[in-house]
Amino acid sequence: MENAKNQVTLVSTPDRKSGVVASIQALRINPVRNKNVLIKPNFNTADRAPGSTHNDTLVALVEEIWQMGAKTVRLGERSYAPTRQVMQRKGIIPLLQNLDVEIIDFDDLNAEDWVKLNPPGSHWRDGFRVARPVLETECLISTGCLKTHQYGGVFTLSLKLHVGVVPTHRHGYDYMRELHGSRHQQRMIAEINAPFKPDLIVLDGVEAFVDGGPMDGKRAPGNVFLASTDRVAIDAVGVAILKFLGSNAQIMQTPIFEQQQIARAAEMGLGAASPSEIEVVAADDQSRAYRDEVVAILNRG
Repeated sequence: MENAKNQVTLVSTPDRKSGVVASIQALRINPVRNKNVLIKPNFNTADRAPGSTHNDTLVALVEEIWQMGAKTVRLGERSYAPTRQVMQRKGIIPLLQNLDVEIIDFDDLNAEDWVKLNPPGSHWRDGFRVARPVLETECLISTGCLKTHQYGGVFTLSLKLHVGVVPTHRHGYDYMRELHGSRHQQRMIAEINAPFKPDLIVLDGVEAFVDGGPMDGKRAPGNVFLASTDRVAIDAVGVAILKFLGSNAQIMQTPIFEQQQIARAAEMGLGAASPSEIEVVAADDQSRAYRDEVVAILNRG
């Protein structure tokens, strides 16, 4: 794979605005210029970060996208509770309106706008559906959190973030019940990612859940931002940071590329297949020591 596709930039900072800007700028790419952009956040619930995307992170991301020359900016999401209710509880609707961001509530999509897909070798019984705006946008940006997942997913980083592009029981068949009831849950999470590719992923690790999650859990100060175009690489680095912070047995005792989400995604060619294919780039001098610690853990697995 091309080297740029496997870069993960790392910024050591407790400040969300500077973390967003520095992590993106360190990638030295501009996938948004003159494009219609769709942002996929982590609004599964309205719980405070890292239970959901921090409002400051989202505002900083939108401002940077406009600064980079986007044509339009939209945000699309499907939450566990009714999506509009989650956004209202977070207070995100007026913020986005002030930033000229159109909100696409996936709950309001028509049946034909949930596109049926069944990737080869899928562990889903009869494939799954994905929100059409995700498949058809000119530029997809995903922004997630750094956390563990106590309900079978093990961790929620960028791959797991995209469970929110698949419908719930509110849209007919209960894909979430199938997912959470399967022994293949982690593989199925990876498979959701096969039909589309984010042009940019930004991960907020200022605070992390090192156990519990995804709504609430044991907190630890991560004080880090990551950015990449590679979902597998950024998740591998994210798991390395969870190990660095001291996490639960599922994180600490399983080699990074043996985690089923990562292994299945790599098997499908969605990103880096080993630590040797990942370059972790410190965005500034003060981030180098943190980067070196994380790379050592990544390489050890």
